[in-house]
Amino acid sequence: MALEKSIDCPRCEESQTFYRTAAMTLHLGEKQKWRCPECSFGFIEVNGIDTLPA
Repeated sequence: MALEKSIDCPRCEESQTFYRTAAMTLHLGEKQKWRCPECSFGFIEVNGIDTLPA
């Protein structure tokens, strides 16, 4: 599994490389926490479904 991925950060308002800070397996699948190193914005992703604002 990748430890980093590039996505648009809603707080920085530009593309950033987010780093995986934690991961665990749940009954729903794998839960991962991602964090932007520039502004410390974080989000959670469970089986590819994220909590990022639309």
